[in-house]
Amino acid sequence: MTGLKYRNELKHIVSMADALVIRSRLSCMLRNDKNAGLDGRYHIRSLYFDTPEDKALFEKMEGLPIKEKFRIRFYNHNHGFIRLEKKVKHYSKTAKLGASLTKSEVQDILDGSITFLKKSDQPLLREFYLKLRTERLEPKTIVDYMREAYHYTAGNVRITMDSDIRTSISSTDLFDAVLPNATALDSGLCILEVKYDGFLPEFIQDIVQLNKCTSTAFSKYAACRLYNTSIRGIM
Repeated sequence: MTGLKYRNELKHIVSMADALVIRSRLSCMLRNDKNAGLDGRYHIRSLYFDTPEDKALFEKMEGLPIKEKFRIRFYNHNHGFIRLEKKVKHYSKTAKLGASLTKSEVQDILDGSITFLKKSDQPLLREFYLKLRTERLEPKTIVDYMREAYHYTAGNVRITMDSDIRTSISSTDLFDAVLPNATALDSGLCILEVKYDGFLPEFIQDIVQLNKCTSTAFSKYAACRLYNTSIRGIM
């Protein structure tokens, strides 16, 4: 855990009606993400990796306080900016590390040609190579969703609302523009996340009505995996 910058993370499932109210308040006071389109949202696609025994999935389902997972991600269907990310959860705090990849490098990884990773000058890529070899990480599912994001400088607060969460069906082709998918969360709901460093300003707590929300351990990865497995419904 040494060297990681941890942030506080609060996560809630809210109705789209509540999300509309929160959006109207946030848009008046906070800066919208620069990557957002005309509707204030942007698209995220992530390919998640796990062991053949589904270690990350079952750690999430069992509620273990310390866990990690790897994913490859890009935004707004832009293959010119692709990131490998490692997300670490340590009780109520999270940390994220990232490294850049090209589309051809991602395709090499999907094809099993990973030798280039161990020669990288990016430490996370070398770690990913080690995990691919020793833990036998493999592509498991693709998660698609739309995100609306706001930022407040004091406390380094980032508020996101994720909706239209979809899971791939029998495919891990990250670059498939017409990827077969299905809804993994009721269309009347969205995921509200609040991340911050040292403190969360009180007026933001009031805006997002955290006192009226029930905290959840919802995981987009787990929800999408469970949709496609025989153990769906355990969570």
